[in-house]
Amino acid sequence: MRILAVDPGEKRLGIAISDPTATIASPLTVLKHVSRAEDAAAIVRLAVEHSAGMIIVGTALDDEGEETLQSRKAARLAEVIRTLTDLPVALWDESGSTQEARAARLAMGVSRKKRRGHMDDLAAAVILQSYLDARDRDSD
Repeated sequence: MRILAVDPGEKRLGIAISDPTATIASPLTVLKHVSRAEDAAAIVRLAVEHSAGMIIVGTALDDEGEETLQSRKAARLAEVIRTLTDLPVALWDESGSTQEARAARLAMGVSRKKRRGHMDDLAAAVILQSYLDARDRDSD
């Protein structure tokens, strides 16, 4: 079963998708933020288009694991997505995903100039891979 992941942001939403075995996450696309309702509809369309069986929404928790303004926005987005689909929708801690995406680009030897662009889809892939890895550990 494929899983779609969302890295919600103020201006853009990064989208990632897993392979059919839900083992490897890959960046998919970046959506421009329009409104919560339109963003949710676009996310559901992508999930259907890519035959996803689940949607993960990244949520940023603070250092103590408590909600933040961004995490409350992510929860509201997840709620709207749930009203548009029967697919399971789960929140997953995204803390540090952008920094991990930046480090991955650096490790891959991406030039400084190319590293300056947005990394929303790569951050979504980091969030999704974290979810997939944790799920695999829990099933062992």
